[in-house]
Amino acid sequence: MKQLSFLLVLSIFTMIGVAQQNADTLQQTGRNYMRKGDWGNAIMVFNRALQLKPGDVDILNDIAYTYFLQRDFTRSIETIKPVLDKEEADVRSFQIAGTDYRAIEELKEGTKVYEKGLKKFPYSGVLYSEYGELLWQKKDYNAITQWETGIKVDPNYAGNYYNAARYYYLTTDKIWGLLYGEIFVNMESYTIRTAEIKNLLYDGYKKLFADADLLKNYKPKNKNDFEIAFLTSMNTQSPKAATGINPEKLIEIRKGFIQHWNETNAKKFPFRLFEYQQQLIKLNMFEAYNQWIFGSAINADQYQSWIKNNKDAYEAFNNFQRGRIFKLPKDQYYQRK
Repeated sequence: MKQLSFLLVLSIFTMIGVAQQNADTLQQTGRNYMRKGDWGNAIMVFNRALQLKPGDVDILNDIAYTYFLQRDFTRSIETIKPVLDKEEADVRSFQIAGTDYRAIEELKEGTKVYEKGLKKFPYSGVLYSEYGELLWQKKDYNAITQWETGIKVDPNYAGNYYNAARYYYLTTDKIWGLLYGEIFVNMESYTIRTAEIKNLLYDGYKKLFADADLLKNYKPKNKNDFEIAFLTSMNTQSPKAATGINPEKLIEIRKGFIQHWNETNAKKFPFRLFEYQQQLIKLNMFEAYNQWIFGSAINADQYQSWIKNNKDAYEAFNNFQRGRIFKLPKDQYYQRK
């Protein structure tokens, strides 16, 4: 009798294991259909997987997201809304629901979703980023508070830097648009968004040097020692901008800035971006790095000409750039406004 009971239990666990495996295989098949844009087959297969794993949050996320991609927002919301009350609901669940409500401009409901999600996942950079985007959609400029919080608590999620850089570009700020923008292009180096931010960086440096004395019109609401240190070091390079800005001039300015920063402020304000720039200078890749950022933004034809004439330097930097991950520590947040 004991042996029979053991065999029965073993058989049940085997059946569960097979169902689990089959459900996982079906889910992967559904995702393959989803990536190909075959929404109908994706939904069909996901539903078969859900029969084998009833209530599975990951599968329900996939179903809701497929409906979203189909622009069937009603079904997507019907699928994902009950998931948000489950203990197993994850960051992606709240992302999908929030994106659904943003798509149909039900921003009040979307706000509830993001606030609920952030209460459960207070260190999720992606939720801060998307909640800020919802607020921006409402023309609520408190969006920057969400993006800044996202940068502070989850410094290696690129979306908050992208949104914050664009925000500061539209303001009188001359510092954080540059810093966040350059951090972003190092995190997300080869996308359409990267090209957009590179252009903002070029214009941002022209904005920075619009006044000969960078500190003259610095009037923050609250004193920020990091900002003063940045402007002081950059101010030493201001004369070099007197005749205008181009990639070569920016290389000279930025190299001089790093030298002054390392001599005066690096110990007090360790900052990964500046440490990376110093690393590139030592590796003799700083020119290629600056051409990669500013050359294409200023004049694409001249940049291609530079690549042709500096093939070895370009390839060395390109291989280096693609072979590393740019990450920031949590203790280097200096935005204290």
